[in-house]
Amino acid sequence: MGETIPIAVPRKGRPLESVLDRLARRLDVPELADDITSTLRHEKAVTKGTVDSEPDAEEHVYHRLADYSAVDDPTEPEYTLLRDDRAGKPRRIVFDSVTIPLEGVDGVPDDAAVQLIGREEPFRALRTHEFALGFDSADLILEEVVELRPEPLDRIADINARIDPADTDVRVVTGLGDTVYHTLMATPDVAPSGNSLDRSFLESYEGPLCIEPRYERLVQAVLGTRTLDGVGFEYPAEGREEEAAIADTGLGVYLTVTGSTAREHGLLLGEQLFPSETVLLETGPEVTDTAAAVRALLNGADLETELAVET
Repeated sequence: MGETIPIAVPRKGRPLESVLDRLARRLDVPELADDITSTLRHEKAVTKGTVDSEPDAEEHVYHRLADYSAVDDPTEPEYTLLRDDRAGKPRRIVFDSVTIPLEGVDGVPDDAAVQLIGREEPFRALRTHEFALGFDSADLILEEVVELRPEPLDRIADINARIDPADTDVRVVTGLGDTVYHTLMATPDVAPSGNSLDRSFLESYEGPLCIEPRYERLVQAVLGTRTLDGVGFEYPAEGREEEAAIADTGLGVYLTVTGSTAREHGLLLGEQLFPSETVLLETGPEVTDTAAAVRALLNGADLETELAVET
């Protein structure tokens, strides 16, 4: 086998499933993608207690892990154990690695392959030049390296222009279209009567804004520091549901899919401030000719994405 291109990917959840769906379509490996997705969904359900495992299986999680992994065959997926962040911190099986030969794939050397390698935070692995290519949430880039400016950032496509080259060589290539939104929401007594609940409302608003602590820098980048003059951040108490905390505060920003939970708490949904999407990343100095061919393969016009980055 020729050059193998390692690609950092999330270990679990919607971002990993989006990556697997992309690979299934571009590399024609739907069975492999389905196998990994179904395994991880089952293991998540076991950890959460929503399905029963085999008798005594919880005492033998390592046995299940050994059954899943075929360490003698790198083209079969391997898994590893991770401590779940829920109460009690149970062990959870997550994705580790798999190698996919690229024989017969247009534009890529016949003897090349890609190796997907699970990382808790793939973006950080690219920042340290461990990988030329990887996938991660656009949110993490905003939280770590995007420059804060008075003007708002409302498109993923504008992220690269706000990355200081002195901070990192990593750049966004494209999004995967698994879009959900950081959305402005408010109670009826705080929302503007007869006007839109949007950035223009925030420009004249003074008071508390409820957000998740991990999104503080992201919200500053998305709204712009000028808009946040007179606004103070408040955070949900530990164990308090985010939408409930926003209802207590009166105004907030949170990641929504359908908005149904927000409505159940009496909240009005306002402007979709910023798309949260899994993105393909590259570390420019590490991109070989083969990595560039793989990058081109994973990027394509068939994606329905909020992102349109010029490369």
